[in-house]
Amino acid sequence: MSTYTAPESPPKPAVDPQRWPDVANAPRAARVRGAVAERIVRRAVARLPLRVRLAGGETLGQGGPLLELHDPDAFFRRIGHAGLIGFGESYMAGEWEAPDLVGVLAVLAEHVTGLVPRPLQRMRALWARRQPATQRNTEEHTRDNIHRHYDLSNDLFALFLDDTLSYSAALFRGFPTSWPDLAAAQRRKIDRLLDLAEVGPGTRLLEIGTGWGELALRAADRGAEVVTATLSQEQLDLARERVRAAGHEDRVTLLLCDYRQLTGSYDAIVSVEMIEAVGAEFWGTYFRTLDRLLAPGGHVALQAITMPHERMLATRHTYTWIQKYIFPGGLLPSLDAISHTTESTTALRMTRHDSFGPHYAETLRLWRERFTERAAEAGALGFDTTFQRMWTFYLAYSEAGFRSGYLDVRQLLLAKPASEETAR
Repeated sequence: MSTYTAPESPPKPAVDPQRWPDVANAPRAARVRGAVAERIVRRAVARLPLRVRLAGGETLGQGGPLLELHDPDAFFRRIGHAGLIGFGESYMAGEWEAPDLVGVLAVLAEHVTGLVPRPLQRMRALWARRQPATQRNTEEHTRDNIHRHYDLSNDLFALFLDDTLSYSAALFRGFPTSWPDLAAAQRRKIDRLLDLAEVGPGTRLLEIGTGWGELALRAADRGAEVVTATLSQEQLDLARERVRAAGHEDRVTLLLCDYRQLTGSYDAIVSVEMIEAVGAEFWGTYFRTLDRLLAPGGHVALQAITMPHERMLATRHTYTWIQKYIFPGGLLPSLDAISHTTESTTALRMTRHDSFGPHYAETLRLWRERFTERAAEAGALGFDTTFQRMWTFYLAYSEAGFRSGYLDVRQLLLAKPASEETAR
């Protein structure tokens, strides 16, 4: 008769306490909360298609993807202290692992509404952290929020993005996908947005959120006159180089500018996954800005990550791991929120919306695998092990959201009537 022998826990990765103060050590004063969190987690996991194996060999759950818990005490204290932020920080600290990280996170995403007991859900405002005031997307703070993510390093993003440097969902012809499919799928996504907005020769096009310039380049190839705006200095510098190399300096004007400061009149506006950085407080401002800048009879083509309306309402004031470490000030809208905001505050009307969430899951998988393959290069750029675990968790967390159906991505077409009389 054999007995189970738990494998030795791997040594924790070194964490720089100066750079990662909340990751370096689990909070010492959270033992009572940790005990409460352990009871809640054990109760939740017991009903999930998941396996959680503790350091001593005890296994929880109904079976499924494996979560190896190397330091249960620190894990539960972090969750008791900071909820899902602590869950992510525990991964960054190396206190748990998962051979199939996306699988584990997808199970949690599928069952997210049942993880916290209903009495605690009703008291969410009392225990859930609120977003810091410094992350409000005012003109003062938005540039800092954008800087913290998009100005990390062009070389970092180049490690895992394809040659188009497109950092948004691709549109594939079919599944399964592989790395050589990605660049063409990104161009297909861009071309579809330009088609929706009816961009062609002579179109006065505004792009809000330049990225690294691929959409502006493809629009200029069509003969459009493009103005494109960003708040990322790193992106602007490289996009300007790419525009110059393509010989499109006469067709593309690049601005370092907040969307609220834009002026002019445009036949079409395109924005790819930028609304996620606007914040619910400013959605009305954002769509009124689009309305102000769009000529009568014009079109707006947006690509937006969305979440279910009821989940957006439940979590829109909560401070999340993604907001703390990846996208400060970010918030995903719902389709209902977009529709309601445009109809109540502008002359814009949504005329179509097409979802392609599984395509984003595949895009993220390809990025994550590429980033993992090039981990040594990331280290050489100065991004330490804690950063790499954070970035891997971010990509896997996002992929799981789309694979579970918790998240979706859509291309939306908004139209503006040719005249006020038409609008009435």
